[in-house]
Amino acid sequence: MRTKQTLFPNLAALRRRTASRLVHRAARWVRETGAVSAECPGPYRFRRIGTGTRLAFPQGTIFGEPWIELGDHCIIGRDVTLTAGMMPGLDLGRDPVVTLGNGVVLGRGSHIVADVRLTVGDDCYFGPGVYLTTTNHSYDDPDTPIGKQWPRSQPVEIGPGSWIGTGAVILPGARLGRNVVVAAGSVVRGEVPDHTVVAGAPARPVRSWDPDRGWQPPLRTPPPVPVPEGVTARDLAYLATLDTAPAPEEGKTP
Repeated sequence: MRTKQTLFPNLAALRRRTASRLVHRAARWVRETGAVSAECPGPYRFRRIGTGTRLAFPQGTIFGEPWIELGDHCIIGRDVTLTAGMMPGLDLGRDPVVTLGNGVVLGRGSHIVADVRLTVGDDCYFGPGVYLTTTNHSYDDPDTPIGKQWPRSQPVEIGPGSWIGTGAVILPGARLGRNVVVAAGSVVRGEVPDHTVVAGAPARPVRSWDPDRGWQPPLRTPPPVPVPEGVTARDLAYLATLDTAPAPEEGKTP
């Protein structure tokens, strides 16, 4: 038989569970409704939003979107800043300023800040908190606060297939080739050749691809084995149970 002491805590727990479900359901509705796509652009008027591209809610700072082109099937994480021009309301001319290719992924909290041409090639992946900019502060005049001096601007180009690690900074004038890897936390300026791994602040090449000798220095681990064609998710789940199943006792068959 239940007493008041057991009944009331159970009712309180039920209320908390119900409230938790309602809050999470409402949050999911807000995230889905607030996402930006070609079909649901929200308050933004991008020069182009490609098919299948989605900007997660909440978005970061966005302005100058008539000069921003987003390719097909891009994934823009939450709190990502996309700006063209040094401030809202500027006329930046006829040509696009920021262009993302197809299949680009921008991690949560990343920033793309450009007032001159910035292009990202197809199938580039960016970890969280990456910062790309075409503009840098200048400090030529020692008597004027740096923030009040006219900045320097140079175009930035990221080649297709590149991977930019978490927290990396891409500075004005950077030109990255095809399939470049930028290690987490690196600060990149200047040119990086195709198929090069860079790391550090400032970033330096630490590995590159040689057509005759392969990766130099050689990779420390073998390449991962891809899943064979025709293998389903259910097959993989079954194989995982075999890996974790206890070994049969000696003298007994499984």
